[in-house]
Amino acid sequence: MTPERLAEQLKSWALAEGFDLAGVARVEESGQGEALLAWLERGDEAGMGWMGRGVERRLDPGRVLPGARSVLCVGLRYHPLMGEDGGVEAVEGDLWPRVARYARGRDYHEVMGRGLRRLEVRVAEAFPGVGTRRYVDTGPLLERELAARAGLGVQGKNTNLLSREAGSWFLLGELLLTLDLAPDPPVADLCGRCTRCLDLCPTGALPEPYRLDANRCISYWTIEHRGDLPPEARELIGEWVFGCDVCQEVCPWNLRGDHRDERRPADHPELRPPPERRDLDLAGLLLLGREDYVHRFRGSPMKRARQEGLQRNAAVVMGNRRDPRSVQPLTEALTTGAPSVRRHAAWALGRIGTPQARHALETALDQEDDDSVKEAISAALPFGRGAGAGAGGSEPAAADARPSEPG
Repeated sequence: MTPERLAEQLKSWALAEGFDLAGVARVEESGQGEALLAWLERGDEAGMGWMGRGVERRLDPGRVLPGARSVLCVGLRYHPLMGEDGGVEAVEGDLWPRVARYARGRDYHEVMGRGLRRLEVRVAEAFPGVGTRRYVDTGPLLERELAARAGLGVQGKNTNLLSREAGSWFLLGELLLTLDLAPDPPVADLCGRCTRCLDLCPTGALPEPYRLDANRCISYWTIEHRGDLPPEARELIGEWVFGCDVCQEVCPWNLRGDHRDERRPADHPELRPPPERRDLDLAGLLLLGREDYVHRFRGSPMKRARQEGLQRNAAVVMGNRRDPRSVQPLTEALTTGAPSVRRHAAWALGRIGTPQARHALETALDQEDDDSVKEAISAALPFGRGAGAGAGGSEPAAADARPSEPG
């Protein structure tokens, strides 16, 4: 069978497994090595130190699977049509947490991983002795570059992969193979002169085209960062509890095109919000008990931030909203939460600054035994009077006021 026919066969198998996009790239050294090294030298990876490990493997997929000749790249669309039952409107409102769309349903690593495993089995049965290795956002691969070379799309100025047919609302997976498959042609640039993602990023995390500074990225601070958020980061995350979609929401290719055609919905029910999380507002998330957390977030990508991180983020969002209705749950969290959650609840009450919020802080200060929490409460009290900046925590502010999914 020719490399062309082999490629078409494997792509058809991928689509039969439920993937929405499939393409083939050759295994060869990356053309983005210089850009990656410059990104790391600037410290744009923030606290994600693992990005600097195994750079040689990232830049040469042939080191990941010896003998690999081709990569089958797949995409899974995850953004439901607006107004669809269980879609965007079902989980957003003035008291609801803002969560990146890819994270609202089941963990895409599991969903895509199952499909890629089935593909591996099918390849092994049809081509005995062929080597394979699958990845879904976890291996040492520059997956967006590979997907672009496989014709799935082109990297946009917001660094996401951008497709004429699917916008950027899709997730990526890869299957490395020792088979020789004919590659797909790359896609031409789709951004042109447009700079909407750069201009409308609320934190300036896109300082120039095709560069993401994770130090200012909302997704980094709400998902990857462990421990207390520096005061600058607290203000930067705005109303996002997990991740951020702004640079995708403003992209013209996500506002038009075949991917918005009602004849082609993103029909993957497992990626929609399950019933146990649709009724969870900010207060419910902030005060969630351990058993309830385990039940509600089983199989969710939001577990990446861990329970304490999600509750920390919920407290910060309440502080940024300055809604007096948040005083009661924040007051409860100030006495029952983990120390990190208590510190951020104190900061949030200081931001709200009502007499009730100040009373809660003064009462908690008299009862608190943890010195770090007492310090945060003390720092929040003058802020509640409008006299100072936000409260501390156990970590210093990020340099440069630097507090940074999947398409």
